[in-house]
Amino acid sequence: MKRITIAKGDGIGPEIMDATLKIIFAAGAQLEIDEIQVGEKVYLEGNTSGISAESWDIIRRNKIFLKAPITTPQGGGYKSLNVTTRKFLGLYANVRPCMSLHPFVSTKHPIMDIVIVRENEEDLYAGIEHQQTDEVVQCLKLISRPGCEKIVRYAFEYAKQQNRKKVTCFTKDNIMKQTDGLFHQVFDEIAKEYPEIENEHWIIDIGAAKMADTPEAFDVIVMPNLYGDVLSDVAAQITGSVGLAGSANIGEECSMFEAIHGSAPRRAGQNVANPSGLLQGAIMMLNHIGQTEVAEKVQNAWLKTLEDGIHTYDIYKESTSKQKVGTQEFADAVIANLGQKPALLKAVSYANNTALHLPPYQRKPAANKQLVGVDIFVHWEGLNPNELAETIKKIETYDMNLSMITNRGIKVWPDGFKETFCTDHWRCRFKPKEKQTVTKEHVVNLLQNAILHNIDTIKTENLYEFDGKAAYSLGQGQ
Repeated sequence: MKRITIAKGDGIGPEIMDATLKIIFAAGAQLEIDEIQVGEKVYLEGNTSGISAESWDIIRRNKIFLKAPITTPQGGGYKSLNVTTRKFLGLYANVRPCMSLHPFVSTKHPIMDIVIVRENEEDLYAGIEHQQTDEVVQCLKLISRPGCEKIVRYAFEYAKQQNRKKVTCFTKDNIMKQTDGLFHQVFDEIAKEYPEIENEHWIIDIGAAKMADTPEAFDVIVMPNLYGDVLSDVAAQITGSVGLAGSANIGEECSMFEAIHGSAPRRAGQNVANPSGLLQGAIMMLNHIGQTEVAEKVQNAWLKTLEDGIHTYDIYKESTSKQKVGTQEFADAVIANLGQKPALLKAVSYANNTALHLPPYQRKPAANKQLVGVDIFVHWEGLNPNELAETIKKIETYDMNLSMITNRGIKVWPDGFKETFCTDHWRCRFKPKEKQTVTKEHVVNLLQNAILHNIDTIKTENLYEFDGKAAYSLGQGQ
């Protein structure tokens, strides 16, 4: 018997949770339930995170959380509960299987069986944003070596456990050479440890196009957070319906399981919602906690129900469906099929599905880190970079020179183009006049000079070399 936490959520959440629990208990799930309240009501009571401290305690005690969709109120000040939960509990891996159910669910891709493994904690979803000038805001993209190693190793271990043949990495490291470059580098390093599994890398744009056009070319795909968020929904949709997909959010101690769709408040209370997405999340949960026989029984009964043409409104087609049913009726049909297997769709076997236990991250020896310059970002409302350069040169010190100015990453001084459009946000790069050691005092001196000359500095970024290798981007056009 395993004690888990559930939240019925908002909108269609209570209906699909009730249907899901009814199915898995009928199949013999050995669970004890602690229910908590999260979502819209909690937000509107003044809790900007959408969850109480007491609920956190229950989740952390039980370790396993099955969550229905929630509604985040419109307007500022409300943080995404999904993002918060994933990061607070260290749920670093988001796992989303996307499989075609042709011909029983309409799809243009009858041969499709991919799993997207998405990094879940960092990237642009760190949510660190600032407005810096009248015209420019920034969002910091944070990629860490521990984050890359954990998610890439999880993808290969998952592929190994599931007898899958290939792991593909998607990044945009031709442009983001430091952040996405690190993700790709770690992928290549870890892939060498799994010679029995084919590996490949695609640039995200052409990779996404290929996945949408020819998904049968892929097996397991691992990628950073934002790309994974977008493409997991695309993959689910081209299988036939986002409403059929569930996801697992896996951490070293805790795990959360859910549908990937939203709370659909316009469909709430009408007994029409498809519970399949949350049911798929629950099946992944049962596998994760070792109740594989129950998971296998439910999955095969669900496949048999779809194969029988018993469909909810969202996937009902007169050409392929036989009966349009509501939420509860669909659940009853799945229960009636427990113990049976599909005839045409591939029946599943979860005999080898046990929780993956990955080795903890081992920190690498520290590199030789050397400060070699500084970027000082300036708010300036002029338009001519040459004029700005003359002003910025006034803050040079005897040993630190202005070497470059960029605007939105594009080099505009020296030798900029008059056609380049500029905002009021400028990066001014200072390097030593000769090869010499740069210290924090050099940076402080530059900033003090900027104050004396009424230059509006908005941030600085130190330029480092690690083991002699530059660890910062050039200006576009350099």
